[in-house]
Amino acid sequence: MPGSILDDLVLQVTNEQEVMYDHVLNDELLGSSIWVNIAVAGLTLLFFAFLARNVKDPRSQLIVISALTVSAVSIVSYTGLASGLTISILEMPENHALAGETTEIAGGALEGQEVEGTISLWGRYLTWAFSTPFILLALGLLAGSNITKIFTAIVFDVGIMITGLAAALTTSEYLMRWFWYAISCSFLLVVFYILLVEWPEDAKAAGTTEIFSLLRNLTVILWIGYTLWWAIGNEGLAIIEDAGITSWGYSAFDLVAKYAFSFLVINWTLNNQDIVSSGDSYGATGDAIPADD
Repeated sequence: MPGSILDDLVLQVTNEQEVMYDHVLNDELLGSSIWVNIAVAGLTLLFFAFLARNVKDPRSQLIVISALTVSAVSIVSYTGLASGLTISILEMPENHALAGETTEIAGGALEGQEVEGTISLWGRYLTWAFSTPFILLALGLLAGSNITKIFTAIVFDVGIMITGLAAALTTSEYLMRWFWYAISCSFLLVVFYILLVEWPEDAKAAGTTEIFSLLRNLTVILWIGYTLWWAIGNEGLAIIEDAGITSWGYSAFDLVAKYAFSFLVINWTLNNQDIVSSGDSYGATGDAIPADD
Protein backbone atom coordinates (compact mmCIF):
# COMPACT_ATOMS: atom_id res chain seq x y z
CA MET A 1 0.00 0.00 0.00
CA PRO A 2 1.55 3.36 -1.05
CA GLY A 3 2.52 5.55 1.86
CA SER A 4 1.99 2.71 4.35
CA ILE A 5 3.68 2.47 7.72
CA LEU A 6 5.80 -0.38 6.32
CA ASP A 7 7.17 1.85 3.53
CA ASP A 8 7.99 4.58 6.03
CA LEU A 9 9.84 2.10 8.22
CA VAL A 10 11.80 0.83 5.22
CA LEU A 11 12.88 4.41 4.42
CA GLN A 12 13.95 4.98 8.01
CA VAL A 13 15.98 1.77 8.13
CA THR A 14 17.57 2.46 4.75
CA ASN A 15 20.19 5.20 4.69
CA GLU A 16 18.18 8.24 3.57
CA GLN A 17 21.21 9.85 1.94
CA GLU A 18 21.71 6.75 -0.17
CA VAL A 19 18.03 6.72 -1.12
CA MET A 20 18.13 10.38 -2.13
CA TYR A 21 21.40 9.90 -4.03
CA ASP A 22 19.90 7.04 -6.02
CA HIS A 23 16.71 9.01 -6.60
CA VAL A 24 18.57 12.03 -7.99
CA LEU A 25 20.76 9.78 -10.11
CA ASN A 26 17.78 8.04 -11.67
CA ASP A 27 15.26 10.86 -11.91
CA GLU A 28 16.30 12.50 -15.19
CA LEU A 29 14.40 15.75 -14.67
CA LEU A 30 15.48 16.31 -11.08
CA GLY A 31 19.02 15.05 -11.61
CA SER A 32 19.68 17.13 -14.71
CA SER A 33 18.59 20.30 -12.87
CA ILE A 34 21.41 19.65 -10.40
CA TRP A 35 24.20 18.23 -12.56
CA VAL A 36 23.86 20.92 -15.24
CA ASN A 37 24.51 23.55 -12.58
CA ILE A 38 27.52 21.69 -11.22
CA ALA A 39 29.01 21.55 -14.73
CA VAL A 40 28.28 25.20 -15.51
CA ALA A 41 29.60 26.35 -12.14
CA GLY A 42 32.85 24.44 -12.67
CA LEU A 43 33.37 25.68 -16.21
CA THR A 44 32.60 29.29 -15.34
CA LEU A 45 34.92 29.19 -12.35
CA LEU A 46 37.81 28.13 -14.58
CA PHE A 47 36.83 30.56 -17.33
CA PHE A 48 36.44 33.54 -15.01
CA ALA A 49 39.74 32.77 -13.27
CA PHE A 50 41.46 32.70 -16.65
CA LEU A 51 39.91 36.03 -17.68
CA ALA A 52 40.96 37.70 -14.45
CA ARG A 53 44.49 36.34 -14.26
CA ASN A 54 46.15 39.71 -14.92
CA VAL A 55 44.00 41.99 -12.74
CA LYS A 56 46.31 44.15 -10.62
CA ASP A 57 44.09 46.78 -9.01
CA PRO A 58 43.06 45.66 -5.47
CA ARG A 59 39.50 46.96 -5.69
CA SER A 60 39.00 45.35 -9.08
CA GLN A 61 40.44 42.12 -7.68
CA LEU A 62 37.90 42.16 -4.86
CA ILE A 63 35.00 42.62 -7.29
CA VAL A 64 36.30 39.79 -9.49
CA ILE A 65 36.86 37.45 -6.55
CA SER A 66 33.33 38.18 -5.30
CA ALA A 67 31.95 37.08 -8.67
CA LEU A 68 34.24 34.04 -8.81
CA THR A 69 33.09 32.94 -5.36
CA VAL A 70 29.52 32.62 -6.59
CA SER A 71 30.57 29.77 -8.91
CA ALA A 72 32.77 28.17 -6.25
CA VAL A 73 29.97 28.11 -3.68
CA SER A 74 27.56 26.71 -6.26
CA ILE A 75 29.80 23.72 -7.02
CA VAL A 76 29.92 22.78 -3.34
CA SER A 77 26.24 23.29 -2.60
CA TYR A 78 24.94 21.59 -5.74
CA THR A 79 27.22 18.64 -5.00
CA GLY A 80 25.49 18.44 -1.62
CA LEU A 81 22.20 18.06 -3.48
CA ALA A 82 23.59 15.50 -5.93
CA SER A 83 25.01 13.36 -3.11
CA GLY A 84 21.69 13.27 -1.25
CA LEU A 85 23.22 15.13 1.68
CA THR A 86 20.90 18.15 1.53
CA ILE A 87 17.71 16.58 0.15
CA SER A 88 14.92 15.07 2.24
CA ILE A 89 11.42 13.71 1.90
CA LEU A 90 9.12 15.84 4.04
CA GLU A 91 5.52 15.15 4.95
CA MET A 92 3.62 18.34 4.29
CA PRO A 93 1.36 19.70 7.05
CA GLU A 94 -2.42 19.53 6.96
CA ASN A 95 -4.01 21.95 4.44
CA HIS A 96 -0.95 21.94 2.21
CA ALA A 97 -1.86 20.88 -1.33
CA LEU A 98 0.54 17.91 -1.11
CA ALA A 99 -0.45 16.77 2.39
CA GLY A 100 -0.78 12.99 2.35
CA GLU A 101 0.79 12.70 -1.12
CA THR A 102 3.47 10.14 -1.85
CA THR A 103 6.77 10.13 -3.74
CA GLU A 104 7.84 7.22 -5.89
CA ILE A 105 11.51 6.46 -5.37
CA ALA A 106 13.56 6.21 -8.57
CA GLY A 107 16.46 3.76 -8.48
CA GLY A 108 18.30 2.03 -5.68
CA ALA A 109 17.03 -0.42 -3.06
CA LEU A 110 13.62 1.26 -2.84
CA GLU A 111 13.08 1.69 -6.58
CA GLY A 112 9.39 1.85 -7.43
CA GLN A 113 8.27 2.11 -3.82
CA GLU A 114 6.18 5.06 -2.70
CA VAL A 115 6.77 6.85 0.57
CA GLU A 116 4.64 9.54 2.11
CA GLY A 117 5.93 13.06 1.59
CA THR A 118 7.41 15.26 -1.11
CA ILE A 119 11.00 15.93 -2.16
CA SER A 120 12.52 19.00 -0.50
CA LEU A 121 15.78 20.31 -1.96
CA TRP A 122 16.45 22.38 1.15
CA GLY A 123 20.16 22.57 0.32
CA ARG A 124 19.34 25.28 -2.22
CA TYR A 125 18.81 27.71 0.63
CA LEU A 126 22.36 27.05 1.81
CA THR A 127 23.53 27.72 -1.74
CA TRP A 128 21.78 31.07 -1.79
CA ALA A 129 22.80 31.97 1.78
CA PHE A 130 26.48 31.68 0.83
CA SER A 131 26.40 32.83 -2.80
CA THR A 132 24.00 35.78 -2.92
CA PRO A 133 26.02 37.85 -0.40
CA PHE A 134 28.88 37.85 -2.92
CA ILE A 135 26.49 39.03 -5.63
CA LEU A 136 25.54 41.95 -3.40
CA LEU A 137 29.18 42.58 -2.48
CA ALA A 138 30.08 42.87 -6.15
CA LEU A 139 27.13 45.20 -6.77
CA GLY A 140 27.95 47.36 -3.76
CA LEU A 141 31.58 47.69 -4.78
CA LEU A 142 30.63 48.57 -8.35
CA ALA A 143 28.29 51.22 -6.99
CA GLY A 144 31.12 52.62 -4.89
CA SER A 145 28.97 52.30 -1.79
CA ASN A 146 30.19 52.43 1.79
CA ILE A 147 30.73 49.45 4.03
CA THR A 148 27.67 50.17 6.17
CA LYS A 149 25.25 49.87 3.26
CA ILE A 150 27.01 46.80 1.91
CA PHE A 151 26.97 45.14 5.33
CA THR A 152 23.27 45.94 5.79
CA ALA A 153 22.35 44.49 2.40
CA ILE A 154 24.29 41.30 3.08
CA VAL A 155 22.87 40.79 6.59
CA PHE A 156 19.27 41.09 5.40
CA ASP A 157 20.08 38.93 2.38
CA VAL A 158 21.27 36.11 4.61
CA GLY A 159 18.09 36.63 6.61
CA ILE A 160 16.05 36.08 3.43
CA MET A 161 17.66 32.70 2.87
CA ILE A 162 17.52 31.48 6.49
CA THR A 163 13.84 32.34 6.85
CA GLY A 164 13.21 30.79 3.42
CA LEU A 165 14.86 27.61 4.68
CA ALA A 166 12.63 27.73 7.76
CA ALA A 167 9.56 28.07 5.52
CA ALA A 168 10.61 25.05 3.47
CA LEU A 169 11.33 22.84 6.51
CA THR A 170 8.35 23.76 8.69
CA THR A 171 5.96 20.82 8.75
CA SER A 172 4.15 21.50 12.02
CA GLU A 173 1.61 23.98 10.67
CA TYR A 174 0.78 25.09 7.14
CA LEU A 175 0.26 28.76 8.03
CA MET A 176 3.63 28.86 9.76
CA ARG A 177 5.29 28.11 6.42
CA TRP A 178 3.68 31.23 4.99
CA PHE A 179 4.54 33.26 8.09
CA TRP A 180 8.21 32.43 7.52
CA TYR A 181 7.72 33.26 3.85
CA ALA A 182 6.30 36.70 4.80
CA ILE A 183 9.29 37.41 7.03
CA SER A 184 11.61 36.42 4.20
CA CYS A 185 9.78 38.76 1.80
CA SER A 186 10.04 41.64 4.28
CA PHE A 187 13.82 41.16 4.41
CA LEU A 188 13.84 41.11 0.61
CA LEU A 189 12.17 44.54 0.58
CA VAL A 190 15.03 45.93 2.68
CA VAL A 191 17.56 44.64 0.17
CA PHE A 192 15.49 46.03 -2.71
CA TYR A 193 15.39 49.43 -1.02
CA ILE A 194 19.18 49.51 -0.92
CA LEU A 195 19.44 48.31 -4.52
CA LEU A 196 16.80 50.67 -5.91
CA VAL A 197 17.17 53.77 -3.74
CA GLU A 198 20.53 53.92 -1.97
CA TRP A 199 23.04 52.41 -4.38
CA PRO A 200 21.91 54.20 -7.58
CA GLU A 201 23.00 57.50 -6.04
CA ASP A 202 26.34 56.01 -5.06
CA ALA A 203 26.80 54.57 -8.56
CA LYS A 204 26.12 57.98 -10.10
CA ALA A 205 28.91 59.51 -8.00
CA ALA A 206 31.23 56.61 -8.87
CA GLY A 207 30.56 56.85 -12.61
CA THR A 208 29.26 53.28 -12.84
CA THR A 209 25.56 53.98 -13.37
CA GLU A 210 25.21 52.13 -16.67
CA ILE A 211 26.67 48.79 -15.59
CA PHE A 212 25.21 49.03 -12.10
CA SER A 213 21.69 49.69 -13.45
CA LEU A 214 21.92 46.70 -15.79
CA LEU A 215 23.07 44.35 -13.06
CA ARG A 216 20.66 45.76 -10.47
CA ASN A 217 17.68 45.33 -12.78
CA LEU A 218 18.76 41.80 -13.63
CA THR A 219 19.08 40.95 -9.95
CA VAL A 220 15.79 42.49 -8.86
CA ILE A 221 13.77 40.83 -11.64
CA LEU A 222 15.30 37.41 -11.04
CA TRP A 223 14.99 37.60 -7.26
CA ILE A 224 11.31 38.43 -7.64
CA GLY A 225 11.14 35.40 -9.94
CA TYR A 226 12.65 33.14 -7.25
CA THR A 227 10.13 34.44 -4.72
CA LEU A 228 7.12 33.86 -6.94
CA TRP A 229 8.43 30.45 -8.01
CA TRP A 230 8.55 29.34 -4.37
CA ALA A 231 4.93 30.42 -3.96
CA ILE A 232 3.68 28.32 -6.88
CA GLY A 233 6.15 25.43 -6.56
CA ASN A 234 5.81 22.21 -4.59
CA GLU A 235 6.88 23.88 -1.34
CA GLY A 236 4.29 26.66 -1.54
CA LEU A 237 0.85 26.42 -3.14
CA ALA A 238 1.99 23.40 -5.19
CA ILE A 239 0.41 24.72 -8.37
CA ILE A 240 3.51 23.05 -9.81
CA GLU A 241 3.59 19.78 -7.90
CA ASP A 242 6.54 18.03 -9.51
CA ALA A 243 9.79 18.46 -7.59
CA GLY A 244 11.83 18.10 -10.79
CA ILE A 245 10.01 20.94 -12.54
CA THR A 246 10.27 23.11 -9.44
CA SER A 247 13.99 22.35 -9.23
CA TRP A 248 14.56 23.15 -12.90
CA GLY A 249 12.85 26.51 -12.42
CA TYR A 250 15.32 27.42 -9.69
CA SER A 251 18.22 26.09 -11.76
CA ALA A 252 17.19 28.20 -14.75
CA PHE A 253 17.11 31.29 -12.54
CA ASP A 254 20.55 30.36 -11.17
CA LEU A 255 22.08 30.09 -14.63
CA VAL A 256 21.30 33.75 -15.25
CA ALA A 257 21.37 35.23 -11.74
CA LYS A 258 24.75 33.68 -10.93
CA TYR A 259 26.82 32.85 -13.99
CA ALA A 260 25.58 35.40 -16.52
CA PHE A 261 25.68 38.03 -13.78
CA SER A 262 29.24 37.09 -12.85
CA PHE A 263 30.40 37.26 -16.45
CA LEU A 264 28.93 40.75 -16.88
CA VAL A 265 30.59 41.90 -13.65
CA ILE A 266 34.00 40.47 -14.47
CA ASN A 267 34.02 41.51 -18.12
CA TRP A 268 33.09 45.12 -17.28
CA THR A 269 35.59 45.30 -14.41
CA LEU A 270 38.45 44.01 -16.57
CA ASN A 271 37.75 46.71 -19.16
CA ASN A 272 37.19 49.55 -16.69
CA GLN A 273 39.75 49.18 -13.94
CA ASP A 274 40.56 52.87 -14.21
CA ILE A 275 36.97 53.77 -13.27
CA VAL A 276 36.84 51.18 -10.49
CA SER A 277 40.00 52.50 -8.87
CA SER A 278 39.54 56.22 -9.41
CA GLY A 279 37.01 57.27 -6.79
CA ASP A 280 38.74 58.97 -3.90
CA SER A 281 35.48 59.24 -1.95
CA TYR A 282 34.74 55.51 -1.90
CA GLY A 283 38.12 53.85 -2.00
CA ALA A 284 40.86 54.45 -4.55
CA THR A 285 43.38 51.86 -5.68
CA GLY A 286 44.88 50.24 -2.64
CA ASP A 287 41.67 50.41 -0.61
CA ALA A 288 39.97 47.11 -1.27
CA ILE A 289 37.22 47.87 1.26
CA PRO A 290 35.44 51.20 0.80
CA ALA A 291 35.54 53.58 3.74
CA ASP A 292 32.35 54.64 5.48
CA ASP A 293 30.92 57.98 4.38
